[in-house]
Amino acid sequence: MKRIIFILAVFALFVSCGTKKTKEQLTDSGLYPSKFVMNMESGKTTQLYTLKNANGMEVCVTNIGGRIVSIWVPDRNGNFQDVVLGFDNIEPYIPFSTNFGAIIGRYANRIANGKFTLSNRATYTLRQNNGKNTLHGGPRGFHTCFFDIEQPDDLTLICTYLSKNMEEGFPGDLLVTVTYTLTDDNALDIFYEATTNRLTVVNLTNHSYFNLSGNPENTILDHLLYLNADAYTPTNDELIPTGKIEKVAGTPLDFTKMTAVGSRINDTAFEAIRLGNGYDHNYVLNNQGEINSLAAKLVSPSTGITMDVYTTEPGIQIYTGNFLNGTSIGKKGIAYQHRTAICLETQHYPDSPNQPHFPSTELRPDDLYSTRTIYKFGVE
Repeated sequence: MKRIIFILAVFALFVSCGTKKTKEQLTDSGLYPSKFVMNMESGKTTQLYTLKNANGMEVCVTNIGGRIVSIWVPDRNGNFQDVVLGFDNIEPYIPFSTNFGAIIGRYANRIANGKFTLSNRATYTLRQNNGKNTLHGGPRGFHTCFFDIEQPDDLTLICTYLSKNMEEGFPGDLLVTVTYTLTDDNALDIFYEATTNRLTVVNLTNHSYFNLSGNPENTILDHLLYLNADAYTPTNDELIPTGKIEKVAGTPLDFTKMTAVGSRINDTAFEAIRLGNGYDHNYVLNNQGEINSLAAKLVSPSTGITMDVYTTEPGIQIYTGNFLNGTSIGKKGIAYQHRTAICLETQHYPDSPNQPHFPSTELRPDDLYSTRTIYKFGVE
């Protein structure tokens, strides 16, 4: 009888263990990968991809827009913080009403009147989504698109997308490859490549919203910013460049010395601040094309987290979350309020296709579009 009872007890334990669900492993930044799984109408399935280096830094990315969902880095006390805004599941990314963490294309920033003429004299009309202008590639720009993602190792993601001829009005098939590489010195290295079968324009960037305090309930007004830029491209009241390049010296746009973001952000007596509702400006970098020369530096005094930006691009758009208004509910249920993030979007200048003296954004069929940006994190 004892033997029978023992056998039954063992069997019951076996059944119990066999039916017990395995607890899902969260990412270090607190994300459930299962919440990023969605079957799309195209038959493709979204998921969450995780990069992690030997120092414990983590970067999470999802297919929709090739978006960076979280960046997990240590502060001055060795406590890790998530320093980008985003959502904790895939569904809020699908309405496409935000750009959080997205790959932006075909053309980052604005194109006036949604029109441009190429050097071959062909004129194209784009879909408009910013008044009469086209912003960030149009209403169905790359931030809305499904990127096929491969992960060859723990430190690398390869994101690809084929933008078909006349998508949003842009000519030519454009094959885009964006490679995210997490390095062992806590840098996120982003390498963009593209080829086309027809003369077109292309200007890619990443639209991560940074808050180095790790708490997006805080504004970024105390963050310190340095820009290696003596000039900017002034705009009209629709934020379209006038074509001029003007010096920042003596203006609220001068960040050639480390300065608090909020120290002059409300100086609306200066027209550029009034037009941008704060900072929403393209800066002309002094070190154009020099990947090893510092382009920008951002510091959070509260955490000591620093972010150095290096790029081969000629410009960088600084945007201080002026239009965040609490309607986007992000990770941990936090409502993203006014100026609780800052974007540092490396790029060619806005409206370059209509400004012949700006660096060209044309891509020919025989050429390779290739550009690189590094966001390197540290503490001080």
